[in-house]
Order: sequence, then structure tokens, then C-alpha cells
Amino acid sequence: MDFQSFKQLIKQVQIGKQLPDALYLHRDAMLELPPELQKFIPAVALALNLPDDQWNLIKLFKNEFRLSLLNYPDFYSDSYPALEQSLNVDLSKLSHKVTCYRTSDNPPILHRKETMILPESDYYEHFSSLTKEGEKAGLYENTRTIGFKRSWLNLIKKKGYHLVDGRLLKADDELLSINAAEASIDRYKTAIVRHELSGPMKTLAKQGYLDGPFSIFDYGCGRGDDLRELEAHGLDALGWDPVFSPDNDKVTSDIVNLGFVLNVIEDQDERLEALLSAWELADKILVVSIMLANESYIAQFQPYKDGVITSRNTFQKYYAQSEFKGYLERSLQEDVIAVAPGIFYVFKDKLEEQRYLQSKYQRHHTWQQLSSPQPIESKDRAKLIITQNGELFSDFWNVCLELGRIPANDEFERSEEVRCLIGSHKQVFGLLQDMFDIRDFTNAEKSHKEDLLIYFAMGLFEKRRPYTQQPESLKRDIKALFDDYRTANNLATELLFAIADTQLIGEQCIKAHKQLPASILNEGHSLIFHKNYIDMLPLLLRVYVGAALQLYGEIDDGVDLVKIHINSGKLTLTHYDDFYKSVPYLVERIKIKMSDQDIDFFYYHDESRCPPLLNKHLLLDSKHDQYAKQKSFDNRLSKLLGTIVTSEVFLHRQVFEERLALARKQVAGFKIIHR
Repeated sequence: MDFQSFKQLIKQVQIGKQLPDALYLHRDAMLELPPELQKFIPAVALALNLPDDQWNLIKLFKNEFRLSLLNYPDFYSDSYPALEQSLNVDLSKLSHKVTCYRTSDNPPILHRKETMILPESDYYEHFSSLTKEGEKAGLYENTRTIGFKRSWLNLIKKKGYHLVDGRLLKADDELLSINAAEASIDRYKTAIVRHELSGPMKTLAKQGYLDGPFSIFDYGCGRGDDLRELEAHGLDALGWDPVFSPDNDKVTSDIVNLGFVLNVIEDQDERLEALLSAWELADKILVVSIMLANESYIAQFQPYKDGVITSRNTFQKYYAQSEFKGYLERSLQEDVIAVAPGIFYVFKDKLEEQRYLQSKYQRHHTWQQLSSPQPIESKDRAKLIITQNGELFSDFWNVCLELGRIPANDEFERSEEVRCLIGSHKQVFGLLQDMFDIRDFTNAEKSHKEDLLIYFAMGLFEKRRPYTQQPESLKRDIKALFDDYRTANNLATELLFAIADTQLIGEQCIKAHKQLPASILNEGHSLIFHKNYIDMLPLLLRVYVGAALQLYGEIDDGVDLVKIHINSGKLTLTHYDDFYKSVPYLVERIKIKMSDQDIDFFYYHDESRCPPLLNKHLLLDSKHDQYAKQKSFDNRLSKLLGTIVTSEVFLHRQVFEERLALARKQVAGFKIIHR
């Protein structure tokens, strides 16, 4: 069965709980499905070795070639049964994912069960009465959050009811008065004044989403500083905030930003409702950001519910990176992409998601044309025409260099002129190879192929769309550079598995040390380099770094140096107070552990414990305008400290300052002076 057949069959289904994108029905109602689906669904379960007693509800997707087999063991006995396990099958990729909720304290639950069975069922009237009971109690007025057990029970309590043997009973006054008094939280104090774009907005700007074509809605815009900046650039940007802009409308937009909102909401149901409301408004992308912190930082505050109360009487729910990513995926049932620490993208537009992922691993070259066509008397008429129209054909050649292949007609805006003068793009390219430096194109082709391999390798961590649903430009890249999609994926898979080969990683680190403008190689242990050189790494090391950043997100201004650990499968990112000082001090260290799928954040809040970065010239390009001055300074400082100037040196700040004091010296800029 293919996708078109699947889609047409689902359109014929009139039973089940019908939603815009999917329908749910109990397996007891399968007899009313088209015969093809009656055979197909159990065949999928059999192919995946899923026993009959581990699924009783079916979810069929209307716009995707997917289905889910769900297990609600208490479907008939519990009024609002909880999901125990789901098997999600992506039929286009022939892949599946099992999610277990047995130990969850907030699993998904079912409502309106009568819609999932046949009217002639013995349970139909009973299930209908449960729904009418809930409607009368006002439980279905806002359906965003009721799909989760804890939110459902809290709502029942707020409406003045409680559950007895699965039925709603009105709570008496005594029971209603037992609720503990809530702490008064000053939420308005969490809205800070910004003098530049917020972190989430900066990531959107970096990815080109603030260049004009996309409408933006800021959900929880606070004092509106981001909106004022976006409006100043002529962007279509609106916002709403419960405190500062409560009368503004909540409008559907291409991009919805939910920036640092969820972490200040103390009520978990309200938190989930805010997330689902923002997701409902997003046409293409939802951007969600929260505050991260480790346990030692959180311990200084007063615990409250699942977070803390700060000294300003505001609530904060601090998350770990992987914890929040999991929360988003469970709540939205969508794949989530970590863009930076505490910042995540969730794509509703899956084609836009593929464009983003491809551009994420693509190096952006600024080509400086150094050669030009030279007229040669012996060349035929076509080459003479090229020479006479030098600007036009230089533009065409630059597009070839940018793409790493011959452009399609719609990829070169002056294509019609070229084809009228010479012929097809392929003919033109053949002529230009003799008139421009072909080495430029060979390098561009190699670079673009490597970028695509990284994109496909990283795709193994994510749910990548099948070839038929990829952007046309990517399909052209695949055909030109790999012949077919399978070859590209096979090469990427081999590349990803190779990062576990410590000997190979060690060899590639030696190679990188020779070809990077600057780096420190601790042979057999690690390679250290500035973040600006990531794209210059050998292909395998770019994949190594990319795999680690799947957990962390994109590297931003909060990172200076990168350390590849050769033997342990780890990546360390470091941030200094001012990298371009003569002696910068470490303020944050982030260790990404790929084998554990975890991140450790180490903050050096105590200045007396911040280690200095010594021999910094080893990490600067020799062409850097600061290099000579830094190297001279490092040589003098090394003699004073009694350290080696040609390798990494680690000293605690206390030891560093003691040695300076012993010599009666102090650092002043790039000078070492007497105290």
C-alpha cells in the first residue's frame, strides 16, 4: 500500500473520533473499515511483532503515511483510561517508535469514548452518559489540556467535583475548603527590560527568519522590547502579554515565540495550556525557550511546587536541557530541535523543517572572483559570446560555485538570457570550465557534498522526511552529487558510525591540527580550537561535533573554544570573560556526554576560582592582528610562571596569582609590570 491509497481509504472512513489531522477508533470497530485497512493494520502489528494484547486503539493520520497502535488496558472499565504504550509507525520511512507511559504520573487519557466504538456496542450508551456528565460540569470548555491525567483531575477539582468510581459527584463545601492557600507570586516582575533582541529572536535572525517574509507573534511579549525592535525593521510582528498587553488579540502567525514564559508559570496545567495555545497559533514554527540551571544553583532558593520562589518573589521552574526537550515532545507529540541551551524549535511546517536542517549543516561561502574569461582568437563563436557578456556568465559561474553543481533553470534568475545566447546550462558550464579556474568548482562541489553528508548524518537523530517530500533543490543536490538518496544515506550512516572509532578520531585530530589556522593538540587526548574553525575541520570531526550539538543546540556568543575528547566520546565548550584579553578567565564550561545523552554545565561564579587561559596565541591565527602581541606576551609570562609556552597549561587562578605576587609582578593589558 502506498501513501495515496492509504489517504484515499481514510477519506472513506465515517466512523471513529474524527480530528482535523487524524481519526481514532477501537479495534472492535475495525469491521466498519474498508477491507484493505482491515487487513493492513493487523499486518503492520504482525510485522513489528506487536502482540494482540498490546494494542486496542488505532490512530490513522489523514495527511501523513503514518499510523499508531495504542494500548489502553482499561478502555472499557475506566471512565477515562490512561495510555500505557504507543507504537508509532512511519510507513514512508519503514521505521517505528515505541513510547511507554506505565511509570508516568501524567499519561495521556481518553475522553468521548463513544465516538471510538460502534453505536450498537453495549458500552455506547454508558460512554455517552459520561460525556454528557462532563459537558454539564463544564469540563470540555477548554480542550487543550484535558488530554493528560493530572490536568484532567485538577480541572475536575477546580469545577467543584470529584471522581467516585469513575463518575462525577459534586463536592461538598467542606471538601472544597480543604485546599491549601496558594502563595502570592509576583509574575509581573519576571518581565525584564531588554536593550537588545532576546536570545530566541537572535537565533531566528541568524537563520534568516527575520529577513521579512515571515509573520511573527510574541506570546508573552512582556514589556514589548523585542516587538519594538522588530517593528523598527519593518517586520510583521505582533504580541500579547497577560500583564502588559492583555487586550491584544492572539493571532495566528508563521512564527510564534514563547520566550521564557513557561518557566515562570507555577501552575502546571496553566503551563501546559500556554504551550498548547502557542502551538495552535503557529503556522510554521514554534520557538520555545526556558531557563536552565544545575542543582547547586537551584538549591539557594526556596522550593515551591515543581520549582522555586526567588528572592524577588517570582516563581522559576529551572530545567535541564534534555528534560525540557522531553517535556515538549510528550506534550506536543512532535519532534523537537535544540537550537541553543534552553532554546528549541518545533516545526509545524515539515518542509520548512527540512530546509532549516539542511541549511544548518551547510557552509555559506562568499566567493571572491579572481579570474575572468579571457578572449582567445581560436575559440569558437560561443566562447566569444561569453567574453562579450562577461558579467552575465560570471554570475552564472558564481551560482555554480555556490551550489556545487550546475543550476536548474529556476535557480538562476537570468537563465533565459543564457539559454538564448548559448544553449542549456550544461552546455554553458562545459564552455566555462575552459575559461574559469575549474579548481574553484571542484572545491565547491567537495564542500557542498560534505555539507550534505553532515545533514544526512544528523538526520539519523531526527525523523527525516522521505525523498519525495524533500525540497526540490535538495533532490537536485542528491542526484548531482550522490546519484540517489539511498547512496547518500548509506554514506552518511557509515560516517556517523565512524565517530565511535577512537583511533580514527585521533588520526583526524592530528590532521585537523595541521590544517586549522590554530589549535592545541594534546595527542591521544584532545584537540582544542576556536569555534570559528568548526567548518574547517575534516569531515569526520564536523560530524563528531554535530552529533554532540544535537543535545546542546547551536553554538552562539556564549562559547569561545571547543575541545574534542578523542577517547571518551565527549565534547567540551568553554566561555571566557573576554577571550581577546591578554589573559582571559574561564566563566563557564559545558561538557556534552554523547554516550550518556547528557550535558553538564559548570559555572565559575566565584572569580577567585576562574582558571586563566594561558598561551592563548596557540589558538589564534598567525594572521590575526593580535597574534604577534599575544605571542610576545605569552613568552614573557611563561618565563615568569615557569611554564611551557608551546602547549596547553592549566593553573588554578590562586596558583597563577601567587606566582605573580611572588615575582612582585602584575598583568596590565599586554604588559607585565612591577607591583
